[in-house]
Amino acid sequence: MTKEVFIKDVMVKPTTIAKSAKITEALDKMLDEGIDPLIAVNNNSVVGTVSRQAIAEKLGSRQNSDLAPASIHVASVVEEDFTSVYPDESINVLIPLLQHYKLVVVYDSDHKLIGQVSAGDLLKKCRPENGIEQVLEKVITIEADERVVHLRRRMLDDNITRFVVSDNNKYTGIVTETDVAIAMRKFRESTRDQHQDHRIRNLLVKDIMSSPLISVDTSANVSDVIDLMLKKNISSVPVTADGKLFGIITRRSLVNAL
Repeated sequence: MTKEVFIKDVMVKPTTIAKSAKITEALDKMLDEGIDPLIAVNNNSVVGTVSRQAIAEKLGSRQNSDLAPASIHVASVVEEDFTSVYPDESINVLIPLLQHYKLVVVYDSDHKLIGQVSAGDLLKKCRPENGIEQVLEKVITIEADERVVHLRRRMLDDNITRFVVSDNNKYTGIVTETDVAIAMRKFRESTRDQHQDHRIRNLLVKDIMSSPLISVDTSANVSDVIDLMLKKNISSVPVTADGKLFGIITRRSLVNAL
């Protein structure tokens, strides 16, 4: 008989950020601890989450171009739509939740925050038995010489969080909302207001992408791909077949296959 697994068996210590903190502090914490999103709190009460994507959008907005990143508060990027569970519930309740949320908050019976669960936490305990073709998502590419302003527009308009970068018919890297958030922060901190519009229009995808590209072949085992994701602390892995892109595996596509 298989032992039932509960949320308390997969949850980890919650990582929080004060609603009054600066978004630069939140981004540093996410990058240092390899977490996305953080749980935003106010007077020890959970008020929502703050993600790298939300910070990237905030820093990339022209409306905020006159504000230094260190002067923008977490409160302005908090996403109030979040979900919660209790530690003694079965982990089966997590699967549909993590198909829609990056993180699930865990409360005790007194509604006190005691933990959190991400897709990565769940995948350490439960793994899909499907073949690699059953956990693939469509992969979207972008040229290395494309301008970052166009990249951001595609991310916002089409709700795309990652692109594989192509340069002279070779796949050289990947660009995600994390790369955009880091780049926009550096850009805002180093460029004076009157020069920002001109400089940002000259910023190219190859200037901010993560490289080299970490990918696997279609012959890879799904469990090995999960191990690679957890070891490298990455949220997606492109899949190649005969040197061509075949698709991409994400933590969400893996949860969807459970």
